[in-house]
Amino acid sequence: MYVPPSYNPATPTPLVLMLHGAGQSAEIGIAPFLSLADAAGIVLIAPDSRGGTWDFLYGPYGADVAFIDRALTHAFERCAIDPARVVIEGFSDGASYALSLGITNGDLFSRVIAFSPCILAPAAEVGRPRIFISHGTADRILPIDSCGRRLADRLATAGYIVDFHEFVGPHRVPPDIAKAALEWMEKA
Repeated sequence: MYVPPSYNPATPTPLVLMLHGAGQSAEIGIAPFLSLADAAGIVLIAPDSRGGTWDFLYGPYGADVAFIDRALTHAFERCAIDPARVVIEGFSDGASYALSLGITNGDLFSRVIAFSPCILAPAAEVGRPRIFISHGTADRILPIDSCGRRLADRLATAGYIVDFHEFVGPHRVPPDIAKAALEWMEKA
């Protein structure tokens, strides 16, 4: 959990739940927004998956959701969080998990940020969170046509407001895309 030095308990602040990619860790998962959190005044929370990646890729939701629930409870107990500005974000497998959990829990997450997602497996559709998707045109791990573009189209067709950003590059989160996502998140 990262709390910016400017945090003031008298002013509810946004929270971003950040989910890492397969084989990565919370330290890598928090990286896209860590250098931007102070200026934006946002609390970041980045849990580790219980296995090599998020549980829904192996079977049903379970241990990871329970751990995320505990991490969110921890953040809400320690900081004044603005309930209208709770965001879920992820990269790669974490982006797919963020999309799936964000749509399932649209009453909690007002926005979803998905950097290079490929899978969408919500347990339900609750609410209508706004969605930001980015994907590299040279992504050889999760190709943009069968992943990012397909998901953006599918979600828009289902009635979600989707802001889709393509960038020239491989499977990563470029700093300018992270900044654009954070600016998008802060818009009303």
